[in-house]
Amino acid sequence: MTIQKIESQSREAQSADITAVNISQLKALFPELLAESANGVAINVDVLKQLVGDAVITDAEEKYGLNWHGKRRARQIALTPSNGTLRPCPDESVDWATTQNLMIEGDNLEVLKLLQKSYAGKVKLIYIDPPYNTGKDFVYPDNFQDNIKNYLELTGQVEGGKKISSNTEASGRFHTDWLNMMYPRLKLARNLLREDGLVFVSIDDSESENIRRILSEIFGEENFIGCLVWQKKVSPSNDSQFFSNDHEYIFVYAKNKQPGVINRLDRTEDHNKYYTNPDDDPLGVWNSTAATCNKNYLERPNLYYPIPHPITGEEVWPRKEAVWALSKERMLELLANNGLYWGADGNSKSPRIKNYLSEAKKVVPRSVLLYKDVGHTQSATNEYRTLLPDVEFDYPKPSSLIQHLIGLASNEVDTDFVVLDFFAGSGTTGQAVMQSNANDGGSRKYILVQLPEPLDDKSQAYGAGYRAISGITKERLRRAGAKVKADNPMFAGDTGFRVFKLDTSNIRAWNPDRDNLEKTLLDHEEHILPGRTEADIVYELLLKLGLDLCVPIVSRNIAGKTVGAIGGGVLLACLSERITVVEVEALAQGIVAWRKELAPAGDTTCVFRDSAFENDIAKSNLAAILEQYGIANVRSL
Repeated sequence: MTIQKIESQSREAQSADITAVNISQLKALFPELLAESANGVAINVDVLKQLVGDAVITDAEEKYGLNWHGKRRARQIALTPSNGTLRPCPDESVDWATTQNLMIEGDNLEVLKLLQKSYAGKVKLIYIDPPYNTGKDFVYPDNFQDNIKNYLELTGQVEGGKKISSNTEASGRFHTDWLNMMYPRLKLARNLLREDGLVFVSIDDSESENIRRILSEIFGEENFIGCLVWQKKVSPSNDSQFFSNDHEYIFVYAKNKQPGVINRLDRTEDHNKYYTNPDDDPLGVWNSTAATCNKNYLERPNLYYPIPHPITGEEVWPRKEAVWALSKERMLELLANNGLYWGADGNSKSPRIKNYLSEAKKVVPRSVLLYKDVGHTQSATNEYRTLLPDVEFDYPKPSSLIQHLIGLASNEVDTDFVVLDFFAGSGTTGQAVMQSNANDGGSRKYILVQLPEPLDDKSQAYGAGYRAISGITKERLRRAGAKVKADNPMFAGDTGFRVFKLDTSNIRAWNPDRDNLEKTLLDHEEHILPGRTEADIVYELLLKLGLDLCVPIVSRNIAGKTVGAIGGGVLLACLSERITVVEVEALAQGIVAWRKELAPAGDTTCVFRDSAFENDIAKSNLAAILEQYGIANVRSL
């Protein structure tokens, strides 16, 4: 046996291959649908037509849905794996060793791809406040060929910075560019949600219609929960030409809509004021609902029947265009037990159904109207300025609004979940998560993603020492965490965060210099890019092998080499720069013994630096010993 080398194009060096996952799911459901072609696996459309019967399969434009120029490419971008990585930055973090929160600097499209393996199906709540389509600078252009390079140029990390495009209404692509930016990000975000997960998207009037359509396409119309209307201003705008624009929308979708996915309100006395007892019913106060439904007798013939009037004994029929709401058996049962109300004098021609407070649910639905009690733009600005008085930031959201949304997804038994915001802005969502935990003792975690968009060198923030928006995000999180602790001295929860930054993979890609192949070969003897640390490599392994970025890591000296155990031994990494033939036996036996001690729940993957081995004998001997003791997944970088 020999050690398998991880190349830049290896599966382990890339983010999740969503196309491969989709194909495997199709294969599991309909194995006959897949066929082989010169280019690999293909879908047999003829078989698909047979499987779906009379359903229409079409690629025509004349079908219901939202279409725009570039939609096909936007969908393809979401399926393309990333070769990037996230590099750890402990010096910019707070409580690195213990925190479970993440703040990631990078283009959220690439970051969402990189999170696919480690966080698929683990996020309970996604909240985003994406850039509104106002015709101002548009900073998320996607380069299909090399989005990492595009990102590094855009953020000024390499020479030849990319000019930020202006998405004006006169460009002819006003809505198109915005849709092309949002679609792949939402597509990737859905994969990260738990089965009971929710997504909340803040938006204004300019794209409200479009965002609902793409959310319905990605999540399914049947998973639409509601459209919340947030009153963002406490007083109307005097300069509005028609109506005062004092509201925004928050669209809510579930990954899989089910009862209880939204936490409802406890019933209060205010909800009970509509219950009375005009007929002195011994079962107590009640209110009533119509005894008929909006169905005609042809649609529901079983609900078109007569019942006897309790006073006259005459047959009472529903109208043909609105039959009874309940079965005949149930209606007669209610009639016999005084469960129908026939008016104050008992002579009404048609009854209503009594609903008793004693039988009412203890919770009631929430309103879609969010008033100033959840915060508004002025309170958001005041909150932000309290933390960073010397740094301007346009249009922050109030943390009380995000806390309200977190409360919708929380209940008494579920206050330990992940909240994701991939348009993090100033970091309001992170502050809201920490404050929510302080309020109810929860242990929610956050993942924030923010583009390190360069600040204008004439801005107040630049003058205060900030060079990118993400720098403001980190500083607000630091100060907000400190404030939560100061305001809640008994709170011992997590107020820290780990900082990671998007970059190219640590694994050197094969990029030969045709004019100097000898130098190219010598450069590629070392498989890791220069300047990359062991920590950089370890965290790329976590991402590419599907492990949590906050998973515990412990180290041990074995045969003079440092070996790291990640996730209780699921991953063992020895990135020593030199392993000789004579050292192999002791190193391998030590790793085997430590794995037995750790007793990981699943298989163990061992990773070594490829250039460290003295020769092929050292490499093959190490692999053989590990395999002998049940460690078959051995890789080198």
